[in-house]
Amino acid sequence: MIALENVTKIYHTRQGPRTVLNGVNLDIARGEKVGILGRNGAGKSTLIRIMSGAERPTRGSIKRDISISWPLAFGGGFQGSLSGFDNVRFICRVYGAPIEPAIEFVKEFSELGTYLREPVKKYSSGMRARLAFAISMAVEFDCFLIDEIVAVGDGRFHEKCHTELFEKRADRAMIIVSHNPDYVRQHCQVAAVLNNGILHKFSEIDEAFHFYETSES
Repeated sequence: MIALENVTKIYHTRQGPRTVLNGVNLDIARGEKVGILGRNGAGKSTLIRIMSGAERPTRGSIKRDISISWPLAFGGGFQGSLSGFDNVRFICRVYGAPIEPAIEFVKEFSELGTYLREPVKKYSSGMRARLAFAISMAVEFDCFLIDEIVAVGDGRFHEKCHTELFEKRADRAMIIVSHNPDYVRQHCQVAAVLNNGILHKFSEIDEAFHFYETSES
């Protein structure tokens, strides 16, 4: 289980402190799929980063009894001077995952070919996203964080990503941030809406979308 207890995040800006998350409480059970809705700037990505451990809350706590991925297709943690292969090795060491099987998987899945031997700083944004998604699938997690729709590469590659994540890992927990109602309805069991720093939880997805569509930005 993942348990967020009174999580608050405050950023200090030139205009003064800005509270992005205000006492957020959320429990995610093993295998549960939760949609997070919210308008641009509502703090959805901040919430995802805090859940992954990339950021710390200003107040509150997070309990993690299951392993959690980084946001899928996010390559911000890559070492730019290292090659794609070297980044795979580095990440596997951090997470204690077998290196050689991960390298073989990333080589086949990413379809980056000889670029995997080149420094990641030379990659396009699409290439970085392919590498990040492939590594996310090569290192097994109990819970996957999905910040907006996973749309990596062309339609064929996108379908391959969809199969790898939603079909082969259908038993995993997922936290999905998206504005797309069909996407959330298709993949989530429950949904919550982040509005003015407050997370509103709903047992019915349609109720969550009604609140999302009628609430003030």
